[in-house]
Amino acid sequence: MNYSVKIFFWLLIASLFVGCVGPDRSNELVVIDAGHGGHDSGAYSGGKKEKDLVLQITKKLYKELRRKGYKVAFTRNTDIFLKLGQRTKIADHKDAKVFISIHANAIANKNRFNAVEGVETYFLQKTRDERSQRIAMRENASVLQGTDKLSQDVIVDAVLAGPKVIHSHKLAIDVQKGMIRNLKGRYPDVKNGGAKPGPFYILVGASRPSILIEVGYLTNPKERQRLFTSDYQKRIAKGIAEGVGNYLDNRKQQQGF
Repeated sequence: MNYSVKIFFWLLIASLFVGCVGPDRSNELVVIDAGHGGHDSGAYSGGKKEKDLVLQITKKLYKELRRKGYKVAFTRNTDIFLKLGQRTKIADHKDAKVFISIHANAIANKNRFNAVEGVETYFLQKTRDERSQRIAMRENASVLQGTDKLSQDVIVDAVLAGPKVIHSHKLAIDVQKGMIRNLKGRYPDVKNGGAKPGPFYILVGASRPSILIEVGYLTNPKERQRLFTSDYQKRIAKGIAEGVGNYLDNRKQQQGF
């Protein structure tokens, strides 16, 4: 083997090694939040509880993010209830790069159980969309007990003017794309609910890019069955992790943070 061929060979080996190692993410912390918990079961349908589902997915997400090299912290990894301030305080005190809250959806109209389905990702923003408002009202109920409407509006208005909203929107788009791409590989009929604005108060307290994911509708029989399978949960978790990675890597390139 001549000298030039040897150089080419070792350069090729080095490039493959760097590609396998990937970017250094060891100083980037992601805080993941399993919604509800304890006395608050969240949505309930077909004998299945939201609090159980989202905890299962969050634990799978933890593994996916750790595999990518991120530091990861739970708000809860057992069946306990946490108040709003406790959840977001973890993200702020640990100086997380992003905060992700995972939930499952439901509707009240039994006649629409088979029709309403889909995966959606929300970022904090006021909206006139009635569907988004209804979903937010349901998710907010457990964390805003005793808080009047005026106080709720003041809380949201206090954070809407900053750059957090823009970055949260970008994060929501990347995560939504990641989930849909992974799910459609085996479930081509999965409905893409998109990345949307919504007044979710769990996203208010964390002063960093934050999103709320609705992984599907427990009230839809087909989607409920899928959601409680390991394969579907793994695909959701993998999609979220890929979306987070894409967002953080792009932001690092653009801003050098």
